[in-house]
Amino acid sequence: MNFLLASALLCSISINNVAAFYLPGVAPSSYSQGDRVPLTVNALTPSISRHDEQIHAVVSYDYYHPAFRFCRPEKGPQRVRESLGSIIFGDRIQTSPFELHMAQNETCKMICDSGDFDEKSVRFVRSRINEAYNVNLLVDGLPAAELREDPLTHERFSSPGFPLGKVREDGAVILNNHWDIIVDYHTAGLRGTRYRVVGVLVQPQSYSESKVTDAGKADCAVNSGPLMLKEGEGTKVTYTYSVYWRPSDTAWATRWDKYLHIIDPKIHWFSLINSTIFVIFLVGMVSSILVRALRKDIARYNRLDNINLDDLSGTSAVDDDIQEDSGWKLVHGDVFRSPRYSLMLSVLLGNGAQLFVMTGVTVAFAMLGFLSPSNRGWLTSIGLLLYTLFGCIGGYISARVYKSFGGEKWKVNIAATPIFVPGIVFGTFFLLNLFVWAKGSSGAVPFTTMLAIIAIWFVISVPLSVAGSWYGFKQPAIEAPTRINQIPRQIPPVTRSLRPLPSLLLTGILPFCAIFVELYFIMTSLWTSKIYYMFGFLFICYALMVLTSACTTILLVYFLLCAEDYRWQWRAFFGAGMTGGYVFVNALGFWVTRVSFGGLTGAVLYVGYSALISFLVAVLSGTIGFFASYAFVYRIYGSIKVD
Repeated sequence: MNFLLASALLCSISINNVAAFYLPGVAPSSYSQGDRVPLTVNALTPSISRHDEQIHAVVSYDYYHPAFRFCRPEKGPQRVRESLGSIIFGDRIQTSPFELHMAQNETCKMICDSGDFDEKSVRFVRSRINEAYNVNLLVDGLPAAELREDPLTHERFSSPGFPLGKVREDGAVILNNHWDIIVDYHTAGLRGTRYRVVGVLVQPQSYSESKVTDAGKADCAVNSGPLMLKEGEGTKVTYTYSVYWRPSDTAWATRWDKYLHIIDPKIHWFSLINSTIFVIFLVGMVSSILVRALRKDIARYNRLDNINLDDLSGTSAVDDDIQEDSGWKLVHGDVFRSPRYSLMLSVLLGNGAQLFVMTGVTVAFAMLGFLSPSNRGWLTSIGLLLYTLFGCIGGYISARVYKSFGGEKWKVNIAATPIFVPGIVFGTFFLLNLFVWAKGSSGAVPFTTMLAIIAIWFVISVPLSVAGSWYGFKQPAIEAPTRINQIPRQIPPVTRSLRPLPSLLLTGILPFCAIFVELYFIMTSLWTSKIYYMFGFLFICYALMVLTSACTTILLVYFLLCAEDYRWQWRAFFGAGMTGGYVFVNALGFWVTRVSFGGLTGAVLYVGYSALISFLVAVLSGTIGFFASYAFVYRIYGSIKVD
């Protein structure tokens, strides 16, 4: 309980001060009046449509895609160095021809005359506007945002990105060809002669009569009607922009706060409190039931073992006790028997342990503010780095478990642990990336990045995993507290609720309920390219999922053993792992209710990535359930006296 209260406090702190933490070496950029402030461009990404609150696309497009006819720098756009995580998630930051000078307002400045849009370009841009695509700019590394209003609190906040265009109620498609860029700056330095960018807003406009004058300057026809893209004909487009600078009291260290807005935070807190109370009652119920039942069972079993059976004739009370000698003690000679496919189970458990440590450490770092949103892609990069470094943990756990199972194919175990699960993830990611590449999306991961991932995998992760496996096999096997019978015991028929499918469905639903609400916000952030920053809530939900997975799996295993079914290892893994199955079902439900994109590519990408995430959640939660059950089984069978 104290842990949950402390986590809730850290959650609140992380929400209010997440922007105040920056990794060492990240320093603010200060400018003098008139200095050029860099404006870079990022990929165009889909967002939630304001008309039907649906997501109509999942792929991003390069800012300099030929169909958009956006203006290029004179020497061509240059790539800005990005992190590995930023590349994987489709960020494509490049230089631009925009000229922003600190504290100098400029009105109606021409970027370029794009000329006529041909019919193909008009059709392409119309489709992107209908799918509610956003333009993404960055000024001094800060995303250009659109000012929005919370429908509940009426509080105004900055939402990264601004619409490429809009669709009127009569169906007309309008292209925004003029951008009013409003930059907030904060005075820094002792003399107040240095300035820092602390906010960027963009108000997109559409002017149909904008043109270039004979003097080569822009003429923004402010009073003209909107620029409409009509299907089946070309359109002449001139891109212009204005820059307005305004002083602000916002400190540079908190400039991200205006982006980190929670719509209806009561939902988060209600879900968190509800899940916390639920888990407390669940842990209390499981503890009380098991402690009472097991204490009674252990006392009865040990009492029967101390009775001299030669003196029992005519003792009805003892006969009743002997008749009650049933349940989980009867399978003491089989409960530690090696399961079928023990090699596969040990490999999955090793990778699950690796995921467990990586996820916990990454979310904890993010909650404490060390992974600021200003460091684009660092969350994914740090997660991949930690997973790579924790390969030694995966190898060690896999080897120890496999040796305890009595496995003899130790070479196969050493080779499969760092390759099997990562191979499935990388293979699926590679195939899905082919669809993204065929779609012409900027989100396609370059082939060189793929090679870099493979190099990191085989140069760092695989050797660490092999070293961990070698050390694990050098350790003595974990000895069972009871002797294993040579002949397996016959398993009696079980009740309907303990059959594989019903028991797995019941076991996995409770951990899923602990993360259901937060999962919705993660899905929305993932598929709309928005910033996810509620790591305090995520950390507590992760802890609740761990506790719930452990408790429900222990209950499942206890009921199985009482029914004299000793095949608990795979049931424990799949029981808790069914949480990943519910995550996939939830993703399909999200698809039905919030996503409405057409075409094969969008469907394949959505289902493929959802299945990949669900698989990793299943391996993670299944590992939690197995080790919790193993500790439970080892404890109860170590407490009884057996021959």
